[in-house]
Amino acid sequence: MKPRFLTLTAFVLAAALWRVIPHPWNLTPIAAMALFAGAHFSSRTTAYLVPLAAIAASNLLLGSFYDTVLFVYAGFALSVFIGTQIRARRNAGSIFGAALLSSVAFFVITNVGHWAVSGMYPLTTQGLFSCLTAAVPFFRNSLIGDLAFTGVFFYGFALLAGRFPALRDPGLAPTLSLRPR
Repeated sequence: MKPRFLTLTAFVLAAALWRVIPHPWNLTPIAAMALFAGAHFSSRTTAYLVPLAAIAASNLLLGSFYDTVLFVYAGFALSVFIGTQIRARRNAGSIFGAALLSSVAFFVITNVGHWAVSGMYPLTTQGLFSCLTAAVPFFRNSLIGDLAFTGVFFYGFALLAGRFPALRDPGLAPTLSLRPR
C-alpha cells in the first residue's frame, strides 16, 4: 500500500478511536475527520468508505446504534462531500468555511432527524424549534471540536507532507502553505 493512503487512513482511524476514550460531551474529531477524508483521499469512493467504515467500527465498539443513526451517517457523508469541494483549494479560508458549514449542517441534519423519529417532540414547527433550541448547548462543544480538530488534521498532514514527499498528492499542487509570504 502507498504511504499516503496508509497515513490518511491512520488519521481517520485515530479520529474514530477518539470516540471510545473518555472525552467531553460532543467534543470529537469525527466531523473533522470526514471533512479531512473528503479533501485528501484521491478516490471519492475511498473518501466516503474509509471514514464511514471507521465510524461504523467505533459504533460497534461502543455498542451505540440508535434510531437516528442514519441521520448521523448522512451528516458525516455530507461532511465528506464538503471536503471534496475544497480538495483543489485547501487554504485557511476554505478549510475554516468548510469546517463551519460541516458543523452547522451536521447539527441541523441530526437534530431534525431526532425531532422526526424520537417521539420526544411534536411533529410541528414549534416542536422542531423546541428540539433545535434544546440542542444548542451541545452545539458549542461540537463546533469547538470540529474547528480545532480540522486545524489539527489539515495542518498536521500538511506538515507531514512537507517533510515526506511520498505523502503529497500527485494530482494536486501543494495548496496549503504553512510559511508566511
